[in-house]
Amino acid sequence: MAFGVFAALCLHALPFFGADAYATDKSAMTQRKGSGLPIPRFASLRSDEVNVRTGPGTRYPIDWVFKRKAMPVEIVAEYENWRKIRDWQGASGWVHQSLLTGKRSFIIASKTASLHKTPASSAEVVAKLEPEVMGEIRSCAGDWCRVKVSGASGWIRRTGLWGVYKSESIN
Repeated sequence: MAFGVFAALCLHALPFFGADAYATDKSAMTQRKGSGLPIPRFASLRSDEVNVRTGPGTRYPIDWVFKRKAMPVEIVAEYENWRKIRDWQGASGWVHQSLLTGKRSFIIASKTASLHKTPASSAEVVAKLEPEVMGEIRSCAGDWCRVKVSGASGWIRRTGLWGVYKSESIN
């Protein structure tokens, strides 16, 4: 019975406080926008030390720390200036946007990949890239990407890389 009296008092108070005081703020209920760029997308770590948090803000605890500058990550969500990222092994967490760069990089995820002089399987092999080797993506078209690894440049099949989508064109 006491609750009913309280509810009635609140309803009678609406004209005094104004109906707007009780209106639902839609912007507070929807997720705040980030960059407006497509999701998912790839980026790279800007620093040798990047804190990965359990949520989008400094009030969330650090879950772990990345220690490899230029490592490719996939941005899978955004909240204001925070990006939820996923690494090549599937681990995910939140990082501040200032710790990411749009420079494209790749990592050899599973098996050894051949770096060719030209974009053809029959082309001369410049180097063999072992799993966990990272490099810079210069461009991608069709099945091949032009990359740079430790001073060596060449072409690698897109399927050998983690850090680029199947049909994505990079210029």
